[in-house]
Amino acid sequence: MPPLTDPELLARYKSALRNWNVTGYLTWKEVAELWLRDNLGLTPRMMARSMHDHVEAGGEIQQVRERRPDWDDYEFHYDLRLPVSGRLIYIETVLKDEDPTDPIVHVVSIHYA
Repeated sequence: MPPLTDPELLARYKSALRNWNVTGYLTWKEVAELWLRDNLGLTPRMMARSMHDHVEAGGEIQQVRERRPDWDDYEFHYDLRLPVSGRLIYIETVLKDEDPTDPIVHVVSIHYA
């Protein structure tokens, strides 16, 4: 999958992640939040910080054109793969940037990679 290279989109995504400790900038679909708690014993805020740290350290964000008919509210989704407790975790997100000055990253899926 190709990395996210568009400078404006990348800046918006990173802006939302930089606010990992502020409610509302990194949100979770309920099923993803439940998986996180049940399988990793982590809170959304704990994982948000890991996502932020991973990206700031140079971890790749993959931009994937959305082709699934039931998920086409957004043109793209953005994937992260990062190690957590010795396991590689796959996180699928969407970037809600209707207001480009106040973007939100929404986690829609998470599981072991």
